[in-house]
Amino acid sequence: MDKTVITVVGKDNVGIIAKVCTYLANNHVNILDISQTITGGFFNMMMVVDSSEATKDITIFSEELKQIGEELGVVIQAQNEKIFNVMHRI
Repeated sequence: MDKTVITVVGKDNVGIIAKVCTYLANNHVNILDISQTITGGFFNMMMVVDSSEATKDITIFSEELKQIGEELGVVIQAQNEKIFNVMHRI
């Protein structure tokens, strides 16, 4: 399994989850775990997905998610789980 961590952060807006999840489904990326919260009008979501069946390379789908984030006014980042773990190790 090829796991990817996706984070979404920004001002809350209608359709953020729908737009991200639709993109993932259309590209055969399975959501394994999802957590989201809204605090003081700010949206924060973290997803762990299985990208092993993805129709696009992680570099491409990471860039496309970033573009979706720009359209929605949020920051979306997608990283391989191993890289994410190394970057966030205490």
